[in-house]
Amino acid sequence: MKSKLTFLLLIISLQVKAQVLSGTVVDSRSGESLPGATVRVQGKDKAVFTDGRGRFSLTTTDSLATYPLIVSYTGYDNDMLTDQPAGAVTIRLKPQQGLDEVVVTGTLKPVSRAESPIPVEIFTPKFFKKNPSPSLFDAVGMINGVRPQLNCNVCNTGDIHINGMEGPYTLVLIDGMPIVSALSTVYGLSGIPNSIVERLEVVKGPAASLYGSEAMGGIINVITRSPQNAPRFSVDLMATSWQEYNTDLSFKARMGKVQTLLGVSYYNYQQPYDRNHDGFTDVTLQNRISVFNKWDFTRIDNRVASIAARYVYEDRWGGQMDWSRAWRGSDSIYGESIYTSRWELIGQYQLPLKEKIMTQFSVIGHHQDSYYGTVPFLADQKVAFAQLYWDKQWGRHSLLAGASFRYTYYNDNTPGTATVSGEDAPSRTPLPGVFIQDEWSLHRRHKLLLGYRFDYDRVHHAIHSPRLAYKWSPDDRNTLRASFGTGFRVVNLFTEDHAALTGARKVEIEEALKPERSYNSNLNYVLQLPLGNNFINVDATAFYSYFTNKITGDYNTDPNKILYRNLSGHAISQGISLNLSMTFSIPLHIMAGATYMDVYQMNRDAGSGLMVRSNQLFAPKWSGNYAITYTLPYRWIIDLTGQLNGPMRLPLQKDDYRPEYSPLYCLANIQLTKKIGSGLELYGGVKNLLNFVPKETFMRPFDPFDKQVNDPVSNPKGYTFDTEYNYAPLQGIRGFAGIRYMLR
Repeated sequence: MKSKLTFLLLIISLQVKAQVLSGTVVDSRSGESLPGATVRVQGKDKAVFTDGRGRFSLTTTDSLATYPLIVSYTGYDNDMLTDQPAGAVTIRLKPQQGLDEVVVTGTLKPVSRAESPIPVEIFTPKFFKKNPSPSLFDAVGMINGVRPQLNCNVCNTGDIHINGMEGPYTLVLIDGMPIVSALSTVYGLSGIPNSIVERLEVVKGPAASLYGSEAMGGIINVITRSPQNAPRFSVDLMATSWQEYNTDLSFKARMGKVQTLLGVSYYNYQQPYDRNHDGFTDVTLQNRISVFNKWDFTRIDNRVASIAARYVYEDRWGGQMDWSRAWRGSDSIYGESIYTSRWELIGQYQLPLKEKIMTQFSVIGHHQDSYYGTVPFLADQKVAFAQLYWDKQWGRHSLLAGASFRYTYYNDNTPGTATVSGEDAPSRTPLPGVFIQDEWSLHRRHKLLLGYRFDYDRVHHAIHSPRLAYKWSPDDRNTLRASFGTGFRVVNLFTEDHAALTGARKVEIEEALKPERSYNSNLNYVLQLPLGNNFINVDATAFYSYFTNKITGDYNTDPNKILYRNLSGHAISQGISLNLSMTFSIPLHIMAGATYMDVYQMNRDAGSGLMVRSNQLFAPKWSGNYAITYTLPYRWIIDLTGQLNGPMRLPLQKDDYRPEYSPLYCLANIQLTKKIGSGLELYGGVKNLLNFVPKETFMRPFDPFDKQVNDPVSNPKGYTFDTEYNYAPLQGIRGFAGIRYMLR
């Protein structure tokens, strides 16, 4: 009887001591609930997740003074609860300011963004959702100093400009692997499912000491989600009033020790519009599908092993409104039609050794079947890349040493891959290289980075690429970075310049082209300024790049030709960029940036022998971006975003009546989002709110084959059909609406 009574008293005692803790986890500034946040007992194997409204309930017999609650959520600082609250508690988590995020692009190894001696900018899908786009190519226009440039009004071919430098100077990576070179600049970002993207890392300026050829103007590294951290299922459906339709979905699965993530993106636009009444489609019609599949393998000691594959197919055309496939390649109705088929295989594997030795590889195949009017462009490219590097921590030194090999096969139907007699001569370019890097922590506040790379090209021989960077943090709020680096590019002209392919002008190469070189320096300053419950982050950079052997296209000497040669002088890209991020105690967040740049070249005039300055085409003197977010009650969010561009120089014909510089313009957008339950969002808004559309973009659109170009009565100045005068999309104001769902 006594033992039974003791047992009963023990049960009652435990029930008395048991605590039921309940509450809600919210954003400290916007008040928005945070579904899926983790509430766990420190030191115990006990945790719960918040529901769709951010609510939780946890039963525990432990004292919070001994075993406090830890509340965590991705993108927010952790919070700790140590006292028993009276009734339900509201836990307010503060958003992280981003400086403690891990980056890999600047140094090829994971490092805290705050500790990196190389300035790296990070952008997550949450940022790009403020102005949803069907591809990352369009989305990166929201980044200060990064500009997606459409190079043709007919086929909408484009590239990515960083600090005013043309697309071939921008290296695009997926998970650190170079997946874009020459032929596929635009396809590196247009066919990546947004649902599988974890973040974008952007480095501005040359980085050849780590990444070799093409990393002259900057790097965009697309970091994909790990299957382990990705949601179980996500879908994003969007449509516009121009009858554009986009589907983006992903799901993950586990099969034993293998986790897989599948992403699919499909974009369809088949309704031709001619709102500016020039007889041509305003926007290229497209049918694009992209499939991405990634596998992660569980290994001993958490060693890395992953492989991913991507396939992109696109059918794109633009031209006269009555064009159809029956007119492809004919001289009756003008059209530009591009079929693209591209596949990629990338992977990385950590060797089963005590030392950290990583192997990485990528294999790419790209086929393009195009017609620009009557001119065909048929091209095949295959690129194989392999890299091995050793990562070693030795005292205050973080060492990195490795070797890489890139092999590029390229063939097309242009003179670029033909002998003097006209026989087919595909380009085969092996490019081996070795590199070494040392991050030296001189002091808690001082860090020095030294790097060097050696590449050997059989045509250009030895190529040396040194690198130097220094970081000084006098306190926790101020950081100063200074860096110097070099870049080089082994050139394949026809694959990089759309103007050479359109058939509107004849291409002439006046000399044997030499490899381009660049020398870059920049000074970066970051200030973190907490003001009570408000926070301001200032990021300012001054940059200077000097280019030699720069390849230029001369559009002015002969309106019927593009003349290519190495610059008999030098080119300069210099300027200042400023980024501001402001978070307030009210549910308001403002991100704004502005870049002023002076991009020009000095070329020796053949007649006078004097150096003549000319401003870079399609490089605005200044540009800006903004994203303003305000959270309303009942989980409504309003986003106002925009891009501003100052005047930029445009290619003209002789005695051209069109202005040489574009006007100042702004592409503004507004979006309203409603969050419903757990993981469901409805959104809609208006793009190009100010309805800005360029004027007089085509020359003689009524005679695209130049059949009447020599008529002295109707064309006394000899103008020819030309599509290169382009500085902004021809798509006017349009509405959009969509739905997102994410199952964690």
